[in-house]
Amino acid sequence: MHRSPNLLLPVPLRRATLVACGVVLLTAWPFGASGQETPPTDEEAVRRVASQLHRSLASGDSARVLELLAEDVRVYESGHAETRAEYRAGHLGVDIEFSRGTDREVLSERVRIPGSDMALYLAEYRTTGTFRGEEIDGRGTETLVMERGQQGWRIVHIHWSSR
Repeated sequence: MHRSPNLLLPVPLRRATLVACGVVLLTAWPFGASGQETPPTDEEAVRRVASQLHRSLASGDSARVLELLAEDVRVYESGHAETRAEYRAGHLGVDIEFSRGTDREVLSERVRIPGSDMALYLAEYRTTGTFRGEEIDGRGTETLVMERGQQGWRIVHIHWSSR
């Protein structure tokens, strides 16, 4: 009869071997067999796009903001509806200036993905800081509609409302 080499080990050593194998498996868990990170879920990917949008605004990276926007995006802000070109030429600069002088705290957020290629990101947030010499302490809501394309999730509609 053939015995596994592990069975010849004393019981405490067998347990230690099992624990060591468990630790290796747990630390490698987010990675696939090839060592690659597992892709995010759709919900995680949508949240990442929303987060990247705000990080890019706050860091002044207008090129990255525009990368996240679909060519046919519509931005609803301050009672105006803007195309991508209009947003780039107008409110984008002010949004960057505002984001650089303020802090945004997400109070609640939801992601809805009703189909395979469309997502809805909803957030309520608080903004504090200074903008053009004025102290800011306000709340607002955000709606981002995203479509999945060849380059991943892209924003096709933004609606910001603040009070």
